[in-house]
Amino acid sequence: MTAYRYVRTGRLPAQLEGTQWVVQESELSRFDVARHAIAATPRERSGGDPVVRLVRRLLEGDENGSWAIAQEALSGGATPTYVYQELFAPAMRIIGERWSRGEVTVADEHRASVVMTRLVGRSGPFFRSRGTRTGTVVVGAPAGEMHALATSFAADILRAKHFDVVELGADVPTAAFVQCVHNVNRLLAIAICVVTPISRSSAAELIEALRISEISVPIYLGGAGVDAAVAEALGADLWLPDISVVASILND
Repeated sequence: MTAYRYVRTGRLPAQLEGTQWVVQESELSRFDVARHAIAATPRERSGGDPVVRLVRRLLEGDENGSWAIAQEALSGGATPTYVYQELFAPAMRIIGERWSRGEVTVADEHRASVVMTRLVGRSGPFFRSRGTRTGTVVVGAPAGEMHALATSFAADILRAKHFDVVELGADVPTAAFVQCVHNVNRLLAIAICVVTPISRSSAAELIEALRISEISVPIYLGGAGVDAAVAEALGADLWLPDISVVASILND
């Protein structure tokens, strides 16, 4: 059972063949050396970088093993926001980079994304903070942007900061996005997520449409597909290197 636990949390690399987990002898030797190394750092003693372990489990499509790594972090004192920003998001970024280099297939990337989506669903209750709600932030991705995980990460983190959130997800047509914003009560801000550079033009179109419709709240732009210069060029009020920036600004 100890060996099984090491496999399911990604500490001991293994491949699922049928109903059995198969460990290569070389991996077992490497694990044994690391486990008994006198000069090992605390991270090495704990089984290695949790992000790397999570990447392995996600690519295997192993939901329970992936969730065990998240629980390990939470039980060690990490906040849910930390798990999103320092564990979940980096793992998905690594998988995306590996896909772009041809190291994993589209199917591998999609399988990992599905597992991550389920982990976010499990994590949601941890972000439901008590207390008075400050106002509402609309979070979504422009037309053509098919990645929804970034909006889910942002929405949950904002909920933990005492904001109500209207989460629109991925690939939202411009007209529908604008209409939704106009129907929101106590609107404080709009956060637009752009993960792929190809979606920049639709983000610019969305920002322009929001301006024309006389939306007066700040419009923020974030995600791996933009930086500060791009966000300014597309017409956003502010670039978001981190969704917590929104919470800090609005709470001030």
